[in-house]
Amino acid sequence: MFRSVQVAALAVGLVIAASAAAQKREFSFAYDQPRASAYGFGADFFEKRIGELSKGTFAINQYPSTQLGSEAQTLQKVQTGDIDFVLVSTANASTIQPESGVFSLHFIFSGPEHAVKVLTNPTVIQAMREMYASKVKGAHMLTLGSQGLRNLYCKKEIHKMADLKNVKVRVQATATEDTLFPSYGAQVVHMPFGEVYTSLQTGVVECAENGYTVYMLNKHYEVAPIMSVTEHEANNSVLFVSDKVWSSLSAEQKKWVQQAADDMNRVQPAKAFEMERESRAKLQKMGVKIVEGVDKTEFQKTSAPILEKIAKELGPHAVKILGLVRSIK
Repeated sequence: MFRSVQVAALAVGLVIAASAAAQKREFSFAYDQPRASAYGFGADFFEKRIGELSKGTFAINQYPSTQLGSEAQTLQKVQTGDIDFVLVSTANASTIQPESGVFSLHFIFSGPEHAVKVLTNPTVIQAMREMYASKVKGAHMLTLGSQGLRNLYCKKEIHKMADLKNVKVRVQATATEDTLFPSYGAQVVHMPFGEVYTSLQTGVVECAENGYTVYMLNKHYEVAPIMSVTEHEANNSVLFVSDKVWSSLSAEQKKWVQQAADDMNRVQPAKAFEMERESRAKLQKMGVKIVEGVDKTEFQKTSAPILEKIAKELGPHAVKILGLVRSIK
């Protein structure tokens, strides 16, 4: 009798253990920057929160530094369900939804505080979610993030718009960049982020643009040691989950995932700008020349009349989002 009870208890224990193992799931999370970047901070925060909310049944495996491909490639893979979560720039997300290029419009973000307010605004987030849902198949937007503001870096100093005339600048693959940079007199060049270092080194491009942290962590200062503070564009990012994963989740599990993303959004943009300040200080100590006092007037005068036109050409969602960005003070 005692032995029968033991056997029964063992069987129940094995069933419970098997059930717990079956409930535990692991997910891939890809991004193209190093783990020490603002992308990595966001991924770490999301990983921790989803583990807490799911009581350890959901786990994240991170793949930073283009391990699973460029941003354009990982966007395709999240749509096909080959990657579960991906954190990418809103600029490169324009490869799957062109209206995403609205966040790449120049000089619509007045500074770090304004950018953080916009990126954490629930109305803006919902408008962006609706924009992606209207076009994107296979992936669901969860939230927004940041990597600061973008500046130009080259082997030469940029003090005014005329300094960009005929200069080959690597830009992100958006219709926005393809319109605005040529209006400044520059020649635009597209390439995956992973090719920028070599292209600057060999002269395929003469300038690139990004935030301080990305510039520092990827050692672009070695081949383009002068950063000119243009702050022309916000370095925004977006977190997607594959529809394959999203549709497989119960209502409660979807709440865990969305809550983890919402919690990440509350802290990541501000942290990104904090990292930017720290990276700038480190770069200056390393001897990188930071060119302050760039005359932005000509850039702003040239771009201002084009912004509405670009937004209208992108589509109604872009027009709405531009209006929301401008309404936030």
